[in-house]
Amino acid sequence: MSKIRLVIAAFLIMVATNISANAATIGYADFQKVITEYSFARNAYKDIDNKLLELQQYAIDKDKQFKTIESPLQKKTFEDQVQKEFKLKEDRIYTLKEQKEKIIKDNVLAASKAVAAAKKLDVILDYGVVYAGGVDVTNDIIQYLNTQKQ
Repeated sequence: MSKIRLVIAAFLIMVATNISANAATIGYADFQKVITEYSFARNAYKDIDNKLLELQQYAIDKDKQFKTIESPLQKKTFEDQVQKEFKLKEDRIYTLKEQKEKIIKDNVLAASKAVAAAKKLDVILDYGVVYAGGVDVTNDIIQYLNTQKQ
């Protein structure tokens, strides 16, 4: 009976040692802060906002022009033309936004992987899912992103 207890005890010690040796090292980051402080992202979103403001100004200018037209037929033609132009401009802005967001996402992912490797972390999670423990690498990711050429 004592041999069985000894074997079980040895087995439990091996399992416990294996679990602690393979424990994941967890990092976490505030990815909202990363995006906010990432200079490329900040500039990209500023550019998109400016393009949206230009589109808004375009609409205001066209509305003023529309009010000066007297013929119903000319109004209809003008309105159709402006709607097509507006839609084309709007589509370009949203395409640009999608392209920039993909670049930002890819860069943040690459930076996270690089920081994880440098810090010997097995995983980096969003800070919102980590209640206790782990290593905060938010500033490391921001620094990595802002020192890379875009």
